Amino acid sequence: MAWDFETDPEFQEQLEWIDEFVREEIEPLDFIITSPYDLTDPVRNDIIKPLQAQVQERELWACHLGPELGGPGYGQVKLALMNEILGRARCASTIFGTQAPDTGNSEILAHFGTPEQKEEFLEPLLRNEIVSCYSMTEPQGGADPKVFQTTATQDGDEWVINGEKWFSSNARYSTFLIVMVVTDPDNPPYQQQSMFLVPTNTPGVEIVRNVGLGYESESDDHGSHAYVRYENVRVPKENLLGPRGGGFVVAQTRLGGGRIHHAMRTSGRVQRIFDMMCERAISRTTQGELLSRKQMVQEMIADSWLEMEMFRLFVLRTAWRIDKYQDYKKVRKDISGVKAAMPGVYRNIATRALQIHGSLGVSWEMPFTKEVMESFHMGLADGPTEVHKVQVARRVLDDYVPCDDLFPSAHLPKKRAEALTKYADVLERHLETQ
Repeated sequence: MAWDFETDPEFQEQLEWIDEFVREEIEPLDFIITSPYDLTDPVRNDIIKPLQAQVQERELWACHLGPELGGPGYGQVKLALMNEILGRARCASTIFGTQAPDTGNSEILAHFGTPEQKEEFLEPLLRNEIVSCYSMTEPQGGADPKVFQTTATQDGDEWVINGEKWFSSNARYSTFLIVMVVTDPDNPPYQQQSMFLVPTNTPGVEIVRNVGLGYESESDDHGSHAYVRYENVRVPKENLLGPRGGGFVVAQTRLGGGRIHHAMRTSGRVQRIFDMMCERAISRTTQGELLSRKQMVQEMIADSWLEMEMFRLFVLRTAWRIDKYQDYKKVRKDISGVKAAMPGVYRNIATRALQIHGSLGVSWEMPFTKEVMESFHMGLADGPTEVHKVQVARRVLDDYVPCDDLFPSAHLPKKRAEALTKYADVLERHLETQ
C-alpha cells in the first residue's frame, strides 16, 4: 500500500467512541478536577477511576506502550489519531493512561530499570497508582545539559546528589523523580551527565516552591512546576539508570516520543480553538452583518485552517515515519520540525480566536489568554523552539553537497551551456536543414 488517508474501520469505531467519550465525560472535568495528577484528591479519584476502567475495558489503556509492557502496540499513527482527540481535555491523557511525563519516564524504567525498580515503580506507574517527575532543567541553564551544576558523586555503594532543578513538573504529586546530573565533568560535553531514580521522600529532597503558569493564581497554590533542591541526597548505586555518563542517550529514549506526543495533543487543542472561532464568526453581528462576512475575519479563518491542516498532516507523516523506521534517530529532523512548528501554529490560531471574540476573548470567561500562554509553554517544553530549528537546519543541510565551482551549480549560463552540449547534435541537425 502506498498512500491512504483513511483509518481501518475497526479502529475508526474506536476513534468515534473516544471522541464521544471525551466530549461527554471528560471535557466537563476541566471545571471539576484541580489536577489529574493529585492522587490524594478524593473527588478526582471518585470520578477518574471509573472512567479509566471504561477505557481499560475497551482495551484503549496506555496505547503508547508495546505488548511487552501491556499495551496494544498500535504504533504512532494510531496514537496520533487518538491523541488529537485527547488533546481537547486536560484530564483525558490521565484517563487513557498516556499522561506526560509518566509516559516518557516509564520508557526509561522499562529500558534501564532493575527488576526490583520495575516492580516497585514501573508497574504502579503504568496503572496510574503513582505519579512521577522528570527533573532535568536548572535555574541557571535551562535545558542545556552542558551547563548543568547539579552533581552526583559516588560514595561506596551510594551516590550523593547535590544541586537545584527548575520546573520539575508534578514533583509535588510524585512518588519518584528521574534526575539528570553531572557525574563525569572531565568527559566530553555530552558524556558528563547521568540519570538517576530518586524516590521523592528521600532525605534531602526539598521542594523550594511550586511555580504556576502566568494565567494561574498564585494564591490558589496549584502551581505544579517545582523548584527542587537536592542536598546530600543519597541513593543506592543501582539507582543509576543506564550507563554512567550516558544520561544524554537515556534522555533521548523519552524525549523523541514526548515531543511528537505533545504535537499530537496540540493538534487537537488547536482544532477545538478553531471551532470556537468559526462558531463566533457565524453567530456575532457587527456593523450590520455577521463577522463571517468581513473579509479580514475570513482571512483569519482561512489562514488558521491552512496552518492547522498543514500542521496536522506534518504530525501524521512524522508519526508514520516513526512507525516505518522504528528508530527515533532517523526521524530527528521531522520531530524537531514538528516541535518547532507547533508553538507558532498554536499561538497564531489562539490569538486570532481571541481577536474575533473581542473583549470577551481577553476575559477569563473564555480560554484564549490561557491558550496563548500555553503556546509559549509548548515552545519551551522538551527543548526551546530555537534549538529545534537549529537541529532542522543541520539535518537538512546534511543531505546536500557543496559546489566547488566559482558559481553555483544552478548558475544559468552554466546550465545553458550544459543543455547546449547535451542536445548539440539535435540543434546542429536542425541548423543544417534551415
